[in-house]
Amino acid sequence: MSGSLHHVGVFDQWLGHGVWDHRRLVILVVLVLLLAPLCALDKIDSLTLTSAASVALAIVFVVVCFTVAAIKLIEGKIEPPKMVPDFSSEKSILDLLVVIPIMANAYVCHFNVQPIYNELEGRTPQKMYRVGRITTVLCVAVYACTAISGYLLFGSGTESDVLTNFDEDLGVPFSTALDYIVRVGYILHLVLVFPVLHFSLRQTVNDLVFEGSAPLTESRKRCLAMTVVLLGLIYLGSTMIPNIWTAFKFTGATTAVSLGFTFPALVALKLGQRGAECLTLKEKFLAWLMLVLAIIVSIAGVVGNIYSLESKSD
Repeated sequence: MSGSLHHVGVFDQWLGHGVWDHRRLVILVVLVLLLAPLCALDKIDSLTLTSAASVALAIVFVVVCFTVAAIKLIEGKIEPPKMVPDFSSEKSILDLLVVIPIMANAYVCHFNVQPIYNELEGRTPQKMYRVGRITTVLCVAVYACTAISGYLLFGSGTESDVLTNFDEDLGVPFSTALDYIVRVGYILHLVLVFPVLHFSLRQTVNDLVFEGSAPLTESRKRCLAMTVVLLGLIYLGSTMIPNIWTAFKFTGATTAVSLGFTFPALVALKLGQRGAECLTLKEKFLAWLMLVLAIIVSIAGVVGNIYSLESKSD
């Protein structure tokens, strides 16, 4: 919305450069007007409609990208994309390793499983398994379609954040309108996703700081106070960190890998030590494989991140 040195923001295109497109001001307005009211809700099932809307907006983004890519492909306006990564330098290899933690970050939703299960109507483990599988398949489909269509459209010019590519002429009718639909729609998608992530954060902090106290659903004042404090800290972090990818890389290599791969593997191996719930040989192998891969990805991700930061500073 506010743009940067490398791309034009939506407000720049609508209103021109001014105080309204300052990044910190835009984040503050979004935080107060959109995020705060949704984050103040004390039950995760209150976010059902907003979550459904966020999925719909993500699908709109994919449909627009695929439609534009298909039109340009039919018209022969798309150059054949490069299909093999560049392994010509040490930096290129480390860049590829850094991508893996970011991908891990994209699939980690484990911290929301328990609160969602608690509020699932007619909950059973089997029903929750179906929810998890459907969610994962949907994520794979959306991510894959976004990657394929985005790479077809912009080729070697594809940015790390493909949204920044949509500030230019797409070479199809109604290009400007489609640019706005993609960017503004995805911003709304992120706004609607954020409260679900914030819910688990607030629950975790509450359990750590107010151990043994009544649940947040029974203490509205404490719920609102924690929401204000957490949103304030998040605002400070978002304005102090200039590039979101720096945060994604490090959280992906540490927190996401731990939540998504390390801890589940350790839990499985711990359960395997019980006679009544003994794991099969195949399950033990998969658990150890997950654990080893998680350690490798974590180390490679952290080393690659540090190397890339040092290279930029040089």
